[in-house]
Amino acid sequence: MKNAIYSLMILAFSFSGIAQEEFISEETQIKMASLAAPEEDRDAVTVYGYDKDGKVVLLKEGTNNLVCIADNPDMNGISVSCYNKKLEPFMSRGRQLKAEGKDMMEAREVRKQEVESGKLKMPDAPSMTYILSGKEENLNRETGELKDAKLRYVIYMPYATTEETGLPDKPHTPGMPWLMDPGTHRAHIMITPADKN
Repeated sequence: MKNAIYSLMILAFSFSGIAQEEFISEETQIKMASLAAPEEDRDAVTVYGYDKDGKVVLLKEGTNNLVCIADNPDMNGISVSCYNKKLEPFMSRGRQLKAEGKDMMEAREVRKQEVESGKLKMPDAPSMTYILSGKEENLNRETGELKDAKLRYVIYMPYATTEETGLPDKPHTPGMPWLMDPGTHRAHIMITPADKN
């Protein structure tokens, strides 16, 4: 019995050590998140990241119009993003609902109702989001450098339609812009550059 308890204690400490090794420092999180922004804007962005308990925390208060989000340690792969701060009420509300235990579809419905009631404000002009993603094995956890990363673009245009924009509701060729969720508060133009051959 003592041997079993001792083995479990060693196992618990081993997992604790792994978790601590996997935590990415605040400095590296800031650098990683900022990589999604245009180079000339990176030094002045606001950055949210994750503490050792996995909670979203403000890591850096910026001075420009971009808010960046560090990689979520609970998700597979690496994904960081930066968006126009006019989207912050919408994005912040999504993080809050997730923290309350709502799944993606529940959070989407709550935000929809709040936007339609006027409680939650959406931007009154097209608002940009930059998303940088890659594989975990391509990440240098010390420097925050991500090899072979891919950048895609999302332009939020609440209630935009295919008729109004002339954009299709799905891409017909690799890399072409298209309108996702047309006619809804979440309507946005998706631009995923085609892979280079």
